[in-house]
Amino acid sequence: MKEVKPDGAALRYWPTWLSEDEQVWWWRWLEENPWQQYTLRLFGRAVPQPRLSLWYGDHAYRYSGLMLPSTPWPEPLARLRDRVSLATGYAFNSVLLNLYRDGSDSIGWHSDDEPELGPTPAVATVTLGECRPLLLRRVSDHSCREARWLQPGSLLLMAPGVQSQWQHSLPKTRRSVGPRISLTFRLLHPGR
Repeated sequence: MKEVKPDGAALRYWPTWLSEDEQVWWWRWLEENPWQQYTLRLFGRAVPQPRLSLWYGDHAYRYSGLMLPSTPWPEPLARLRDRVSLATGYAFNSVLLNLYRDGSDSIGWHSDDEPELGPTPAVATVTLGECRPLLLRRVSDHSCREARWLQPGSLLLMAPGVQSQWQHSLPKTRRSVGPRISLTFRLLHPGR
């Protein structure tokens, strides 16, 4: 595990958290899940998200105008959630999965700071497939930027404080890249 502190916000990174055999197993298992392309409302227009997603969690989750209902945990994901919680020291009760099919799939600048996540959320990401950069920029100064290349099989923890100080994105690329899956574990606090 490596700890990196961009301007005091703690990122913890395990580059080879899943073995190669585990990565293959997870990829095959996740391919069989019912991926969705959600539609967002941006500036009054309905726009399809530039990626596919899945949601599993003990509670409903609202973000970017979407309301994702609570969905029971499949046994393999429940075991992975517990393993992520043990490694990071944070309890999680939900996971948002994103499938970036190629370089045209992306996620724009954002912080995972919805009220349901509480005032100081921790978010853990397991990466499968293609290595692509996670970009970070300071909320108070967008010219202050960093890039983290998330290796397949890695685990990244954005500890409490990161979401309030930094935004992150996975940009589009014109390079020929294969698919990437991110599993982002979160702790929801219903009723916030």
